[in-house]
Amino acid sequence: MPEIVDHRKTYTLAEVAASIQKTLAERYTSSFWVRAEMNKLNHYSHSGHCYPELVEKQNGRVVAQFRSTLWSDKYTDINQRFLKIVGEPLKDGIKILFLAKVKFDAQYGLTLHIDDIDPSFTLGDLEKEKLESINTLKNEGLFDRNKKHTLPLLPQRLAIISVETSKGYADFLEVIDKNPWHYHFFHMLFPAILQGENAIDSILFQLSRIEKVKSHFDAVAIIRGGGGDVGLSCYNNYQLAKRISTFPLPVLTGIGHATNETVCEMVSFQNAITPTKIGEFLIQKFHLFSVPVEEARETIVREARQIIAQQQTILQQEAKLFKAHAKSSLVKMHHELSKLSQSLAGDAGYLFRTEHSRLQNIINDLRKITDQKQKTHLTQLSDTSTFIKKNVDIFLIRKQERLDDLSRQIDLMNPVHILKRGYSITLKNGKAVKSSEDVLPGDSMTTILHSGTIISTIQETIEENKS
Repeated sequence: MPEIVDHRKTYTLAEVAASIQKTLAERYTSSFWVRAEMNKLNHYSHSGHCYPELVEKQNGRVVAQFRSTLWSDKYTDINQRFLKIVGEPLKDGIKILFLAKVKFDAQYGLTLHIDDIDPSFTLGDLEKEKLESINTLKNEGLFDRNKKHTLPLLPQRLAIISVETSKGYADFLEVIDKNPWHYHFFHMLFPAILQGENAIDSILFQLSRIEKVKSHFDAVAIIRGGGGDVGLSCYNNYQLAKRISTFPLPVLTGIGHATNETVCEMVSFQNAITPTKIGEFLIQKFHLFSVPVEEARETIVREARQIIAQQQTILQQEAKLFKAHAKSSLVKMHHELSKLSQSLAGDAGYLFRTEHSRLQNIINDLRKITDQKQKTHLTQLSDTSTFIKKNVDIFLIRKQERLDDLSRQIDLMNPVHILKRGYSITLKNGKAVKSSEDVLPGDSMTTILHSGTIISTIQETIEENKS
């Protein structure tokens, strides 16, 4: 009841609260649907209750703000439907359409009691965000920019954004590090949060780190696995998608889900539904290089062997032919040399005897002439003797020149000069060997060269092909 204080009607705080509570209860008798942004979920795990902080923004400014309550039983049911329909749990920063009642409590003030939340509304809002990100990137000409990069022929150096304990990351390493073809990769982990409200800033931070050392890498791989389709709305964020699209290196995404592609996956250089598939994509790049190289290597080896075999056959044939011609020429020259030596020796002896006989005759004739005319023609004899001596000297000089010339010819035919030309003489028991049939394996042979002598033992003889 109101009291009078200094002629003024006054009420207690409890009376004011009770009046407000009664008024609101009479005015808001039923639940109603409200659109708002859930700025903070404020979920308490020990009780299971939530105390969402609801706001409405216009041009980035908060124009309305309310506290609300979401009891644990309703939270569990609503959260399950969100996971099923939206693919995301209830979380901070999402827009919701909720069914609520106005409640006023004297101790806790005015709140909205949430009875239900429509996940379809939130899904539509997320899809709207996704579509807006796509359209903005296309209008800015950035949507396909990362796809225009050229991935190296052998992308070996990888910067990986993932969680060290992630199953997807482990699956990816299993593929590239333990491949049976022993392709070698260098990879470095840049750990980041890959889902939830902190994922965007975490991934952007690691992309900035990688860009500072981009010369050390061929590509970036964003690897996420084991989380299903939960927490993927961050990959529709415009800022993150733009960063990936404009990144100076090819970005590969394998974030481990099989539903609709996120914007980040759309703008990446290469996307796969699982980290394993990204690993297989990289292995395939090596296959595309190594298989033709291996086939070319096998072709080169095969054809080289064929050429070598053909050339060996030709060489063997040419060697046999050369050996036959050389042997024939050697025998022929040996015979000619023997005949020439004998002919020169005979001609030289005959010439010497003939000239000696003629000279003796002349001397005898001179003696006879000298005896007959000794007394009567001393003066003439002296002149004649001088004349004869002069002519004899001339004659002897000419004959000596002739003998010298013959001697040089004989010397030129000396076997020593033949040996200087690279030929050799092979002897067995002091006799020249003319055929392979003249020797047997085990025989001792003496080979005379221009410089030195070789003593050898026969291991094998090859009969000349007479066909």
